[in-house]
Amino acid sequence: MFLSRRELLKSSIAVVGFSLLGGRTALAQQTARGALPLNQVDSFIALRPDGSIVVYSGKVDLGTGHRIAMRQMVGEELNLPVARIELIEGDSALTPNQGATAGSTGIMRGGVELRNAAATLRDGLLTRAAQQLGVEVSTLRLQDGQVLGADGRTLATGNLAEPGQLKMTVNPKVTLKNAADYALIGKSIARPDIPAKITGRHTYMHDFTLPDMLHARVLRPSAVGAKLLSVDEASVARLPGVRVVRMQDFVAVASPDEWAAIRAARELKVQWSQSATLTGHQGVVDWAKAGPFIAEETLINKGDAKKLEALAANTQREKATYYWPVQSHGSIGPSCSVADVRADSATVWTASQASHRVAVVCAAALGLEAGKVRTIYLDGAGCYGMNGHDDASVEAAMLSKALGRPVRVQWSRQDELGWDPKGPPQLLELSASLTADGHIDAWSTEMWFPRATANLAWVPLLSPLAAGLSQPKGISTGLISQNGDPPYSAKAVRVQVHWLEGAPLRPSNIRAPGKVANCFAVESFVDQLAARAKVDAIAFRLRDLTQARGREVVERLARLMNWQTRPSPAANTRATQARGRGMAYIHYKNNETFVAMGMEVEVNRRSGEIRVLRVACVHDCGLMINPDGVRAQIEGNILQTLSRTLHEETTFDRSRVTSVDWGGYPLLRYPEVPKLDIELVQRLDQPPLGAGEAAAAPVPAALANAIFDATGVHLRTVPFTRERVKPLFAGPTRV
Repeated sequence: MFLSRRELLKSSIAVVGFSLLGGRTALAQQTARGALPLNQVDSFIALRPDGSIVVYSGKVDLGTGHRIAMRQMVGEELNLPVARIELIEGDSALTPNQGATAGSTGIMRGGVELRNAAATLRDGLLTRAAQQLGVEVSTLRLQDGQVLGADGRTLATGNLAEPGQLKMTVNPKVTLKNAADYALIGKSIARPDIPAKITGRHTYMHDFTLPDMLHARVLRPSAVGAKLLSVDEASVARLPGVRVVRMQDFVAVASPDEWAAIRAARELKVQWSQSATLTGHQGVVDWAKAGPFIAEETLINKGDAKKLEALAANTQREKATYYWPVQSHGSIGPSCSVADVRADSATVWTASQASHRVAVVCAAALGLEAGKVRTIYLDGAGCYGMNGHDDASVEAAMLSKALGRPVRVQWSRQDELGWDPKGPPQLLELSASLTADGHIDAWSTEMWFPRATANLAWVPLLSPLAAGLSQPKGISTGLISQNGDPPYSAKAVRVQVHWLEGAPLRPSNIRAPGKVANCFAVESFVDQLAARAKVDAIAFRLRDLTQARGREVVERLARLMNWQTRPSPAANTRATQARGRGMAYIHYKNNETFVAMGMEVEVNRRSGEIRVLRVACVHDCGLMINPDGVRAQIEGNILQTLSRTLHEETTFDRSRVTSVDWGGYPLLRYPEVPKLDIELVQRLDQPPLGAGEAAAAPVPAALANAIFDATGVHLRTVPFTRERVKPLFAGPTRV
């Protein structure tokens, strides 16, 4: 088992702000586990006598580089090298609950909280040292765990943190180090986890084991909504050590031998009821238009109302319909978790992006108080939102309780693609008119989206529901209605959404939830308007883009691509092997990162093959803590979203998901990876914004616009598979 915070610290650390006799354990007993106060320095930082520190982060590193960036932010304020900073992340018993690592908030919120705590600690240490030395605070500075005085005297910071004497409230307006003096922030310092990952020594969630552990597999229904009718345990009795667990419609097998558990899952004779309640993936658009709807909402309504009223009757208006399909997270490694449940407590090892939330979910399933369940984060194989990690975690906990031993639950590839929560479908209808001089006059966006249930804390999980345990009702989709309006000046803009009551399959947030589809529609439509006005796509945008930082990334993109000013499409759109260029822009969530994305493509009109030759990206996320980490995030955003745009769609019939392997749900392959040219804009004087999602959003629009430039064909339904686009390329040039 893992050490408690007190056990981890007791022999060598002075813990800032509470007694060593109680340590973190005492503080955790005074509050609920995972409810460590976010306004206390000692919730985030512990100081060792030698001047090194331990940082406690509720945000986790999902491959996002937080393990180094968080150290850089804290080390900057304490003038402490990153090598002298230990980071503990995502442990619900030791770290404060800073919320899920989602929405690109890891650095923007979680890191800022840590940095403010470090700066508050710095000021407290210097104040304490000034009192001991009898000097002015302004004559002192911190350096590598020492307080250095102008008169040559020094004090070890560890000696300033006597038990109970430096309890501090985080000052959210604390003065941070001046950008001109940065020694760590803004530097591309190597990530500490990379060496073990590239040499195969890193312990991923899938590698983690416990003594006396059982391997388990959960049997999934034959159809969504099916009920379990019978289980023949004798059918697997010959397999070594196999045990069968049934709780109402939940059934699982476990064995000390993993292969025996896999065989038992395949060979256990179970009978399920029939169920045919799904729409089928080909019927989603009709389903969305038909409802039922739980609300009609106008998100934006600005400008000249008369122009919007006239738009619907304007026979000269431009209009288009865009569809984004149901998609899986497509994690390379299927979900996994390990749990050890005792009579009055439990520990769960999880790859969830929300380890504190999983503790609450598992506690509810186990009938324990939330403070009795400890969750510990371990790296998974990528989630990009909530995939099956949370489901696997609660399943491991349920089975460990039932079997009285530690249990490891491993999903199969069929489980992952068939049963992970899906990115929801999105349908958008856009229309607009132009002024006489070719600017946007009136603009209308109409959306059909599944609506997230208000105050739903997490996506309802499969197995607790099947077992008859308490589960929240509703759906979770993320903030999917953002960026549905053009970021350019217009005489009038209206954005409306028809909120659907449910979703075709269990939904959840998936990378850049909603914004990818919305930007695809908006920025593709902007190119359609530019073509109608016979104006170059970049020039069309810059005429009415008023934000200075937005203009800068677009102008930089034009230089990066050596963009030649001309209208789209290109002259030779009927060539068998046609080439084109395109771009798209987004101000992410209308208040975060600025991204301009460009692409160069080659399209074979006869075969339908689309080859992305080059992707250019200019990215402004404010203050970059670690530019190399930001670049890696952008590369991942681009490649994953190219995969989603070119290949990925969850297919399903009336009963079940049918795309349950890499043949049915293909991903981007190495030969398809284009040249990537990324230009980063560093803003040392600005707050940090998110880099985990923003660069995903303009990818499909930039690609669609490049294809339009090459062929004269507008692609408006994702994915752009050969089978779907080949008939379009053979037809007329306007679709």
